Amino acid sequence: MFGLTKTFGALYLASSMMQLGSMMLMTYLALRLNDSGASETAGGALMAANALGMVLGGWVGRSLIAQVGHIRTYAACAGIICAAVVGHEFSASLPFWLVLRALVGLAMMCQLMVVESWLNDQARTEQRGKVLALYMVASYVGMMLGNLALSLDEGLGIRALLGVAMVFALGSVPVALTRSMHPTAVPAASIDLRVFLRRIPQSLVTVLVSGVLNGSFYGLAAIYASKQGLATAQVGQFMALSIAAGLLAQLPLGWLSDRLPRASLIRAVALLLIVISLPLAFNQAPGFVTLLWFGAGIGFLQFCLYPLGVALANDNMEPALRVSLSGMLLITFGVGACVGPLMAGALMEHLGAASFYFFYTGTALLLALCVGQAKVTGEHLRSDAPLQHPVTPNGIASCNLMTVEEGTDRP
Repeated sequence: MFGLTKTFGALYLASSMMQLGSMMLMTYLALRLNDSGASETAGGALMAANALGMVLGGWVGRSLIAQVGHIRTYAACAGIICAAVVGHEFSASLPFWLVLRALVGLAMMCQLMVVESWLNDQARTEQRGKVLALYMVASYVGMMLGNLALSLDEGLGIRALLGVAMVFALGSVPVALTRSMHPTAVPAASIDLRVFLRRIPQSLVTVLVSGVLNGSFYGLAAIYASKQGLATAQVGQFMALSIAAGLLAQLPLGWLSDRLPRASLIRAVALLLIVISLPLAFNQAPGFVTLLWFGAGIGFLQFCLYPLGVALANDNMEPALRVSLSGMLLITFGVGACVGPLMAGALMEHLGAASFYFFYTGTALLLALCVGQAKVTGEHLRSDAPLQHPVTPNGIASCNLMTVEEGTDRP
């Protein structure tokens, strides 16, 4: 592990700082909106704009990396993010903020593609699992620290935005100074929607629902917690603990997913998510400790859905189609992350903050009804399917679009 940290330490540090800055910005903007009396729909719209930007970034990033290389792409996107972050202070207009959030999402996706493609290209086959596991840990740590950092300043002034801009700017330093070999981009394959709808419908539903839940969480959970009377520091702790539980979930998840049918696991997670969400849905004024416990339980479950959906999809896809599969999963997740916050925000605005977890309950119920026994055909069943994990704070994974080679076992 020490050797991997030494080899890829610059990329791990950059990833952690990227997630730290992103979570600070996301939670800060949600609290700013709530403090100004804006509707929950506005908070959902901000998350949807960010998700849309990240989906578009999946295509822009490939073009940029192919034309100017990894380091220049990362540095240019860091500059765009810093400018957009500070730009939030120039106007509180919602349409203006929507544009800025889309820009941040687009540039962040490009940065994620740089880091993930770099790691996958340089990691040897026998060490790739450990390399990506450390990357996931670094990213989750950054997300947790990003929420906890808000407790350092109880106000919602410009200092928080300046701190976010500084984190993103400093995050480009290790990438610019790294002496690691640069990876070579692989041309992206085309996406045939009909193949995936026929072959992996349950996986697509799982990934879509995961996008809906994660997008709603990152866009609206801070607003929900704030409406329960929590201070800024307590909101940060609530968000950080939920994400930490998601990180812990990956350990038993990897073990279970290799020993039990993945479709059955998905349905079990969905049913448990219903059970643990209902108490918060019916409790109009839960205490801080109650929120922490149930928030951790919900986070533990919801962050399991995406890797299970991706693993189930790869079970039914030969290596030659995994480039297209990655793109399809990215698009599906992005659609969910765009639609989910808008729907949840509208419910919260009209039915109250507690309806946020009624939305969770209904979405999980839909997933449980849609996913039954996996319809796996022996012709396409793969024994070498990788288990991928989302690490972006917006609930969207880049799926390593730049580095999956046809006919190989790269995740």
